[in-house]
Amino acid sequence: MPDSPQLTVRDLRSQDTPSGAPFTGTYILKRCTAKTASNGNPFLSIEVGDRTGSFNANLFADHPQFDTTRSLAEGSPVCIEGRVDHFNGRLSPRILKLTPLTEEELVQNPDLLENLVETPPENADALWAEFQSYIDSIAHDELRMTVRGVFEEIGDAFRASAAAVAMHHAYRHGLLEHTTHMARAAKALFPVYPEVNPDLAMAGILLHDTGKTIEYEGAFATRRSRKGILQGHVVLGYQIARKHGLKARLNADLLERLEHIILSHQGEPEWGAAIYAATPEAVFVSMVDNLDAKMGMVQRTLRQATPDDEFSERLPGLNSQLLVTPPLINVTTSTPPAP
Repeated sequence: MPDSPQLTVRDLRSQDTPSGAPFTGTYILKRCTAKTASNGNPFLSIEVGDRTGSFNANLFADHPQFDTTRSLAEGSPVCIEGRVDHFNGRLSPRILKLTPLTEEELVQNPDLLENLVETPPENADALWAEFQSYIDSIAHDELRMTVRGVFEEIGDAFRASAAAVAMHHAYRHGLLEHTTHMARAAKALFPVYPEVNPDLAMAGILLHDTGKTIEYEGAFATRRSRKGILQGHVVLGYQIARKHGLKARLNADLLERLEHIILSHQGEPEWGAAIYAATPEAVFVSMVDNLDAKMGMVQRTLRQATPDDEFSERLPGLNSQLLVTPPLINVTTSTPPAP
């Protein structure tokens, strides 16, 4: 690896790093898609990133590392030398050299390894301890035993898994963070909606995304597994819950309702739901899931914003850019806002 200072994605986005500036950085190859330009020439559209963010860039067929990059697996660590550039207002560096790195090279540079893997701002052990308390809070014995059985089987994978490939909580421990945040929100909302059975809803929240422990794989970058592509996390989660519900002798009515929460939590069939939510608990879980997914996008975007930013890049999950500057709460003005 070059001896020049390593720049993170956040560094590259800073106004202190102007267009044209040379840089070196160590990143994860998150996506690599072969495409064809309008003139018929092939090129690679790649996304690389670290714990501070990601950027997209193109490699054309005449690039010296075109074939090397095309053969790399998504999730591979790479060292990039390039120049800062922008396209349509978005960071899109010109890549001069791309060198694959081995795990041994990363182990020899622990600071680089730590900077590569994005994690939640909250401690994963503390999140897991809080998560266990939500299981314990389920008063119904068979529901609690069902949930406990699931996490005795998949707990290690669940703790480490991302919650998505790209949309929300898409980083190590992201699934644990997302589900714990949902449980926090549910606890606060239960008194507002007494029609929702809190034990059934909490069980559904804790289990709703468990299929993602099978749907996703990859140590550095999240990608969908064979089963994830062929079945999807909704069906996979339903299967896990059903197995442990039967083992815990959960009565048929509660098991069906619990399965329905998992099958419907995505909200819309076009988003991956097997069916529309049709019980109070299923509607509740679906809405809390949607709330935390979108707020997770907001939280991550705010964490990755630089002091120079006013708006983020467009977020597909919100269909908009996000204003990242805080509201001026303590500032007074005599000029009324424009109508």
